[in-house]
This record gives sequence, structure tokens and C-alpha cells, in this order.
Amino acid sequence: MRILDRYILKELIGPFVFGVCAFSSVFIGTSTLVRIAQYVTKYGASTSAVTRLFIYSLPKIISLTFPMAMLLAALMAFNRMSANSEITAMKSGGLSFYRLAAPVFAMALAVSIFAVVFNEKVVPAASTAYYRVVHYEIERNTKPRAQEHIIIKDVKDGNIERLTYARRFDEEDGRMIGVTVEEFEKDRLIRVQHAEEGIWSQNAWVLKNGLIYDLSGAEGETRTLQFDKQVLPIQSSPKDIGREQKKEEEMTIRELKQHIAVLDRQSVSSKNYQVELHQRVAIPMACFVFALIGTPLGLQPQRASSSIGFGLSIIVIFIYYAIMTVGTTLGQGGTIPPMLAAWMPNIIGTAAGWWLIRSKAA
Repeated sequence: MRILDRYILKELIGPFVFGVCAFSSVFIGTSTLVRIAQYVTKYGASTSAVTRLFIYSLPKIISLTFPMAMLLAALMAFNRMSANSEITAMKSGGLSFYRLAAPVFAMALAVSIFAVVFNEKVVPAASTAYYRVVHYEIERNTKPRAQEHIIIKDVKDGNIERLTYARRFDEEDGRMIGVTVEEFEKDRLIRVQHAEEGIWSQNAWVLKNGLIYDLSGAEGETRTLQFDKQVLPIQSSPKDIGREQKKEEEMTIRELKQHIAVLDRQSVSSKNYQVELHQRVAIPMACFVFALIGTPLGLQPQRASSSIGFGLSIIVIFIYYAIMTVGTTLGQGGTIPPMLAAWMPNIIGTAAGWWLIRSKAA
């Protein structure tokens, strides 16, 4: 790595860390602490529960601040170097805009990749733990509940062995309505069962009035069997099933894909899950998009203070997340494709960044 690259990266790291801390503090102060205070006053949440809630909320908050911090880092680093005439000196030495921006783009890409991994490995587990503390320890909401469109996964050695879908699940009555069971062997669908309902009886789920489609024969060959009663090989009790159901933000990318596939086969709308799936990559990649915008904005010939960089970052962030909110709403409502809804802010941001770069490099 050349001395110039190391120098620019050193200038970026400080503002980036500051940005993560600053923006995280804003989220914590305006959202997390407010909710925690409500749990304390309304439910009398214990110190232990409150402490765990605070810790579990941090990964999701931090993951949201990576793009913002990258934008702030690019603006503040180049604003400072411009103010000290370092950029003018570098350009006088024959360095082009693209050469100066290369370390920023490289760091932004690395942060984007890290953010994708962080979103996949850390955030879903932390979100699950957060909601369980809220639901079962603080709100003490142990009352059985009814849920729509549930999916039960049976995994063996890391592979899906069985997926069970129910159009409606009533935990109190121990009943599933509109049940479909898909069985797999080496990721190949070999058997499908449809039943009107499933009843929890004598520590087992019993399906009633259904059909079995055996797909394990030769390609294209299907055998059909009808049954009045069939014991479903699921060990989970109604209470366990209720606890196992996850929200979109609690799922990994693989779980989201599985959930979407099952809902699509049942002709149930999966738009919310599809938008969430694409945003798992689109939002972390905003780090790179913000670098495209922040770098040319930071390379101003006039002397500029860090407050200007911070102010510009707030404006750009507001516009980006306003577009993201609109896109998410349109995608979940089916007005535009989910992929376009998730990537629309990045597409617009990339176009704006490229225009700024062309203007600055000209």
C-alpha cells in the first residue's frame, strides 16, 4: 500500500468511527432509550431485562449507521484536507480525482461487505433475543395467540428436512388450519401433504382429511394417497411453535428465501419478505453509494469547516432514507417490484454520485 493510500485511509478512519458513535447515539437517545423508559414505567422492567434490551438493540442500530458514517468520513476527511490546501498540493503533483478517491471507494466496499456479513450473522440473532425479552419477560405476554401464515422448519445436519405451512395457527386450541407439509431429501422435494386441519392431541400433531402427493418416483411420476388421519412427525408443542415464529428482521437471508418460497407456493403474498431480503444487501451497499456522493462533495477548493461536512451528511442521509421509505412502501404494496423497491435509493444515489464525480473530475 502506498503512502498516499495509508494517509487518506488514516484520515477516513477517525471520522468513520466518530460517525458510527455519533449516529448510534442519536438512534439510542431518540428511540431505544424512550422505549426502554416506557417498559420501565409501564411494566416495571427489571434492571437485568433493561440492560439486555439495550445490548440486544445495539447491533441493528450499528448496522444502520455504517452508510451514514461512511458518508460523514468522506466529507470530513476531504473537507479537512481541502481546508489545509493538501488536495491542491496533491493535484499539483499530478494526482487525479480518481486516484485520490480510490482509497475511499476501496474502504467503502470493504465496509459494505462487512455490513452484509454483520447483518446476516449478528443482527437477526440479536433481534430475536430482543423481542423475546420484551414479549415474555417484560410484557409477560404468555397468553396463547392466533397467528396467520406460520411456517415450521425441521432442520437436520444444516439441511431442511421438512417445511410445514399453516394458513392459520391457534396456540390456545392447539389447532392448525389449511396445513401443507413439504418433505425434502438432499434438497429435493419428495413428498407433499395437504390437510384441512391439524390437531394437537396426546403430544402429537394429527392431520385430518388430507392428500399425500409422493414425488419420490421417476421424474414426472406422482402417486396420490388420501387419508382421514395422519400423524405429523413434528415434536414441537403449540407453545413451542408460537415462540419459534419470527418477524422479517429476525430471519437470516437463507430463512427469508425459504419463507418466501413456501408462501409463493401457497399463493400467499410475500412482498414484505422480498423487500426485506433485498434490503439485506442494498442497505449495506449504501456505504459505497454514500462514498460516491461524499467524496466529490468533500473535495471543495474553498476552506470548509467540519460542521459543513456534518450538515451535508444529514441532508444526504435524509434524502436517501426518505426515498427508501417510499420505495419500501411501494414494494410492500405491490406497486413496484420488491427488488426495485429495495435498490431504488442506491440506484438514484449512484446516479447522483456519478454526476458529482464527473463534474469534479472534469
